[in-house]
Order: sequence, then structure tokens, then C-alpha cells
Amino acid sequence: MADANRANRPLSPFMIGPYYRPQLTSMTSIFIRITGNALLIGAFLVVWWFLAAASGPEHFTFVNAVITSWFGDLVMFGSLWALWYHALGGLRHLIFDAGYGLELKQAELMGWGMILGSVLLTLLTVVVI
Repeated sequence: MADANRANRPLSPFMIGPYYRPQLTSMTSIFIRITGNALLIGAFLVVWWFLAAASGPEHFTFVNAVITSWFGDLVMFGSLWALWYHALGGLRHLIFDAGYGLELKQAELMGWGMILGSVLLTLLTVVVI
């Protein structure tokens, strides 16, 4: 028999606000999806740069000016952070898939580890390179 109260319940836990209290684990999971999609922007810029380099000096000059501008630097820095965050999120999910770290305290510690680790690894990468 169908549930009579089904229409009164929220449809998804992503209805953050009056129906769902944001938690660190859910927010980090949502940001993994966002950073995965945002990495496409940086990838498109890099592919555009390679295509411009292959097509001639006049195209390359323009594209190189875009990528080395303050906006290009900002996008590349954000892409670098997104790459580290997404990679650490993938490691966290591998640990979850192995059956470890599923307790709330451990899951939250790994979430904070993802956040702080991605920032530190991004800054370390920028300083070293």
C-alpha cells in the first residue's frame, strides 16, 4: 500500500534549509561533485592553450595572454585546489568503500582532513612550482 504521507516529506537530502541540516560529511560530498565539474573549466583552458600553441603564434599569443592574466591565474589556482580536493575526496571514498572510517567522528575528521589537506597541498604546490 502506498504511503499516504509521501507527499509531505522532502524529496531529497540536498534540500538544505528548513528540511535538512547541513553536515560536514554531506557538504564535503556535495563539494566533491562541484569541484569535479569545475575542473572542466581549467581543463578546457589548458586544452585551448595547447590547441592555440599548435595552430600558430598569433592564436597562441592571445590565449597565453588570457591564461597568464590575473583571471587565468585565479582560474588555474582554483583548479589546482579543486584537483587536490577532488583527489583527497576520492581517497576518502576509497577508505569508505573498504569499510573503514564510517563512524561519524572519523568521517568528520576525514572531512576536515580533506579541507585542510587540499588547502595545504595547493599552497605547497604553488610554492614549490
